[in-house]
Amino acid sequence: MLHRRFLGAVALCASLIASVPAIAADYLQCVPFARAESGVEIRGNAKTWWSQAAGSYDRGHEPRKGAVMAFAGTRGMPSGHVAVVKKVVSDREILIDHANWSPINGRRGQIERNVRVIDVSDAGDWSMVRVWYAPIGDLGLRANPVQGFIYPDGAAKPERTPVWTQNDWKPGNGLDIVAASLGG
Repeated sequence: MLHRRFLGAVALCASLIASVPAIAADYLQCVPFARAESGVEIRGNAKTWWSQAAGSYDRGHEPRKGAVMAFAGTRGMPSGHVAVVKKVVSDREILIDHANWSPINGRRGQIERNVRVIDVSDAGDWSMVRVWYAPIGDLGLRANPVQGFIYPDGAAKPERTPVWTQNDWKPGNGLDIVAASLGG
């Protein structure tokens, strides 16, 4: 009798394991979705994207169309999350596209487009946000920490005109100050 129960349990586990790939085929994680949508070629858990982007992509704290919004890992979201900015609505509101956030019709792993995100940080620096959550038909109840935005086109920093292109600049202007600051 015990032997029969053991074999039944083994058969059940084997059937569950065999069915996982079929289930996973209909389940999309945020990382491959964000990579495909943005062109940012980073792999690994979403919470690592911010640090991985350093040196390869410009990063900042200003939402821009096409940028990847990198969420920090939390207790409720240990792997973090990534989403792609689709539209900047105002200085405190954007729309994003992402995958695997809200369960829709009871299923996770789905794509959501034009999702409302509100900056709720005290400083207005996009470090904490609330994201639309489909099951309640409103912004989610918890604020989520954001590490920042990864810019796929390398345009994180505003262009500055070099000092030497200004009309009144002449070779040597301020060079003594620069040299002194370098210890030379």
